[in-house]
Amino acid sequence: MTGFIYIVAAVCFIMALRGLSHPKSARQGLYIGMAGMAAAIFATMLGEQVESYILPVIAIAIGGSAGAFIAKKVDMTQLPQLMAAFHSLVGLAAVFVALGAFINPSAFGISSGGEIAWTSLLEMALGTAIGAVTFTGSVIAFGKLQGLISGKPVVFKGQHALNAGMGVALVLLTALFCATGSGFILFLIIMLGFTLGVTMIIPIGGADMPVIVSMLNSYSGWAAAGIGFTLANTLLIIVGALVGASGAILSYIMCKGMNRSFLNVILGGFGAESGEGGAAAAGADEDRPVKIGSAEDAAYIMKSASSVIIVPGYGMAVAQAQHVLREMADVLKAEGVNVRYAIHPVAGRMPGHMNVLLAEANVPYEEVLELEDINRDFAQTDVTFVIGANDITNPAAKTDPTSPIYGMPVLDVEKSGTVLFVKRSLGTGYAGVSNPLFYNDNTMMLLDDAKKMCESIVKALEED
Repeated sequence: MTGFIYIVAAVCFIMALRGLSHPKSARQGLYIGMAGMAAAIFATMLGEQVESYILPVIAIAIGGSAGAFIAKKVDMTQLPQLMAAFHSLVGLAAVFVALGAFINPSAFGISSGGEIAWTSLLEMALGTAIGAVTFTGSVIAFGKLQGLISGKPVVFKGQHALNAGMGVALVLLTALFCATGSGFILFLIIMLGFTLGVTMIIPIGGADMPVIVSMLNSYSGWAAAGIGFTLANTLLIIVGALVGASGAILSYIMCKGMNRSFLNVILGGFGAESGEGGAAAAGADEDRPVKIGSAEDAAYIMKSASSVIIVPGYGMAVAQAQHVLREMADVLKAEGVNVRYAIHPVAGRMPGHMNVLLAEANVPYEEVLELEDINRDFAQTDVTFVIGANDITNPAAKTDPTSPIYGMPVLDVEKSGTVLFVKRSLGTGYAGVSNPLFYNDNTMMLLDDAKKMCESIVKALEED
């Protein structure tokens, strides 16, 4: 009976991933995933290894209550750091389960004559190492996303050699642990994993955080799969493999969206300060003329247009401007303007961040288009309204070989008739790179909080 329910739960998880692949089916996918998890918990409770329901029920009540509280309190803009925090818990759980299995192997059915088989030791070591790296790496990612730690790369001499050395040491310690079953070596694996998680993530700049979030998601899945072998739990192995594989694929998609290899993300330090050259460039930009407009100017220009493309970014998320942005779009559509949204694959701080925010504001799915579907349309568009999206619109990615973001696919907003750019200031984006788009003849800067500016534009549109 338990095995059959596990199969049903596994199918539910696969269908959930399929549903989450598109905004239209994402809600249904979540419901299917929730049903699968409920079935998995029910099947586990029926297992022979559960001697008492008291502790499992208490644990479920505590975890469920905490999850419900967090879900109601967290803002949509905080989803990236929430995901990082949850990944850290999965990694830490893997470490604790491995320790429990090592301390009391008979309870897990992995000992024979008092000895733990080397295969079980290998599973334990791998789950522990990956879990430890996931825990501290996710904590660092959370700190960067939350602003508790600088989003700029923290680099020092010999950093890459140190990380490589620790990686080799983990492999050697794993082999030694399988041969000896020493508790001290397992402790060294845990401590080294914790350290590697920190040193591997701190040199990664804020602009690469979408890749890191999906990468840590993958790590948490592989950690869960490793512990699934230790627990001899088929469903945990399947779920861990699904999460690990999907996270790896998503990391690849993110890297492709930034025209960077995964190794380049880990070693590149993308998002660092540009140094003296960058400072000089920024200083030169400050002397260039720039057009500063008002909400009334923007309202007049968009109302007179036949087509408008809206490009949302993290600035919209921070200001929580998605609802008033949709209201602005509704007013324009009522005036006969064709309004669409252009989404870059790495806009925001996590994959699909902008899609989630626009869906929350009930923006029609058919109006939201990905980069490859809409990029060619900018040249025939009267107005592009950029709201807090800096790096993904930077033409330097196409024209300046010395730029850190050179080669990254960007939205061709500069080809529009007019570019209205909502931003708090003329400062650089998350990647720390100056944007020459601000100073183009067809660009008008709207310097204000994104939500306030959209509210003012809606007011001006309705007054006309």
